[in-house]
Amino acid sequence: MRILITNDDGIYSPGIAALAQAARKFGEVRVVAPDVEQSSMGHAVTHSRPLSYRESPIAFDGIEAYRVNGTPADCVALGTHLWSKTDVVLSGINMGPNLGNGMWHSGTLAAAKQAVLLGIKGIALSTPVGKTEPDFKRIEADVEKALALLLEDTELALFNVNFPADAKGMQWTRQSVRLYDGKIVPGIDPMNRKHYWFTVSPLEPAEEGTDRWAVENGYVSITPLRLDLTADSELERLLRERPL
Repeated sequence: MRILITNDDGIYSPGIAALAQAARKFGEVRVVAPDVEQSSMGHAVTHSRPLSYRESPIAFDGIEAYRVNGTPADCVALGTHLWSKTDVVLSGINMGPNLGNGMWHSGTLAAAKQAVLLGIKGIALSTPVGKTEPDFKRIEADVEKALALLLEDTELALFNVNFPADAKGMQWTRQSVRLYDGKIVPGIDPMNRKHYWFTVSPLEPAEEGTDRWAVENGYVSITPLRLDLTADSELERLLRERPL
């Protein structure tokens, strides 16, 4: 199995190094990641300038690794072009959760989505972060267990996985869809210029059976996703009530 690994935290992130070491137990691994952090980049692609890649400035313990001057989605497009017959793309391990509505702007998940758009299985992996850097050794066994489960299935699929530390177990989940309070926090920089921070906080508690609920209650959350954004029930209602 040929496994391409990327992320949105950048080539220097300890999370991608941890994922590369876990993944090499399942096949041949290559790392192609952004040269700088691209968090919350979403599914942006670079079209106004050419992309380039270079060997990673840090070692990955015998694993081929390259940095790209582009987004996570760029890395997948370029990486799978340069490395033909890629079987699966793993994105992460992201330093911070990707849950609920956060999926919409996640660069980590976007890389996995880009893989599926190219006909390759895509799996995004994330872990919450507190005041200190995550201890990737604490979730190593759960990462390997999740990879063994998801890589065994040969169907084309898209998965989003989140790992709390010292998890009680694993759960299949659905995406938590809850409104949030989007706040703009103004400030002044050292040059006395105005600047603004955008931050969010959930307005409603997580629903049981969702990714947010699982992680908040100490479980690894595995959410199968799809690229089709069609609201089927709403489409059926419109066809019934307002036929064109």
